[in-house]
Amino acid sequence: MAIVVVGGHSRNIGKTSVVAGLIARLKDLNWTAFKITQYGHGFCTADGAPCDCQTDDHTIAISQERGPATGTDTSRFLAAGAVKSLWVRTRQGMLAEAMPRIRKEIAGAENAILESNSLIQFLQPDLYLTVLDYGTADFKESARLFLDRADAVLVRGSGVELAPRWSSVSLKLLQGKPQFVLGPSESLTDEIVEFVRAGVAEAKARKASQAVLLGSE
Repeated sequence: MAIVVVGGHSRNIGKTSVVAGLIARLKDLNWTAFKITQYGHGFCTADGAPCDCQTDDHTIAISQERGPATGTDTSRFLAAGAVKSLWVRTRQGMLAEAMPRIRKEIAGAENAILESNSLIQFLQPDLYLTVLDYGTADFKESARLFLDRADAVLVRGSGVELAPRWSSVSLKLLQGKPQFVLGPSESLTDEIVEFVRAGVAEAKARKASQAVLLGSE
């Protein structure tokens, strides 16, 4: 089993499209997909609607997507070919409380792909891909903290030809990392797909070898 995490430095820069694209292009890997959303004060984790509740019952909500045509991000994952799609909602800063359930779901998956940055503080993925848009100035703190841990950078559009608009992030954190340019509408090139396929295969081989070694002790 391999774990792939897809993050990005801001909203609406194509993270969901990348996850859906990888599921569709690597459908044979039988993905369990996760969408992680953290809500701030004034929003309910149950449905993301404005809410003044502050009860313990409303700190975490996890639901399984049942249909591929509901219009949600998790339905896009099903439509792309995921065998299971889950939406995890937590109050801001309370993702740790959802980790036992997330780990349980991952343990039962053939392969798992998760859309999130903050997960990196609780989970060691086999591949961490970060989506960057050099033309978007906003840079989430969660993305900045774990930028140096990315295994590859996916740059939106022709952004590699532009000077980044972020002022508080050093490009030195990206030195030596594979960089791929996303196609129109955040479509994936063959190079990106093969990079992920190779990473998944390597992770499975490594874990199989480790299991053999542990079994011989």
